[in-house]
Amino acid sequence: MNGDINYEYRTGIGTDIHRLVEGRPLKLGGVLVPFDKGLLAYSDGDVALHALIDAIIGAAGLGDIGMLFPNSDPQFKDIDSKELVLKVKDYIAGKNWEVVNADITITAEEPKLGPFKMQMKRCIASLLCIDFLNVNVKAKTNEGLGEIGTGLAISAIANVLLRRRLKRTL
Repeated sequence: MNGDINYEYRTGIGTDIHRLVEGRPLKLGGVLVPFDKGLLAYSDGDVALHALIDAIIGAAGLGDIGMLFPNSDPQFKDIDSKELVLKVKDYIAGKNWEVVNADITITAEEPKLGPFKMQMKRCIASLLCIDFLNVNVKAKTNEGLGEIGTGLAISAIANVLLRRRLKRTL
């Protein structure tokens, strides 16, 4: 068809898990969540944003979070994961990719995350420059099973859809 714009679409999945420890703030989905423990990590440990980053990088076929932000590089020590999301958004934009939507599930026995899901959605949509309705954040428990269920860790899984403009046909 004349004048049509063709797009390529790809999906990506990312996961992350970190142990809960005392003495660190708990950041999830770019939001500070009041809790007596935080996630142990080289950066701020935001498993939701880390899973999102891995999903984005994976969908674009550009490796993984550890390749772009190695935990051996001092510039990433205790970095706010929101900064990493912005770097990844710019990186994929340079390859003509954009995020269409993101779906993230955070699994934690505690704290209860329901009151923070909308804040996380707003934060993630803002970081990715996409509509609020194109981001979904779910919170689950592990029903008392495993390290997550006993309150020792928090995990997240993210799924994204990317779109890249190919070329205009005449």
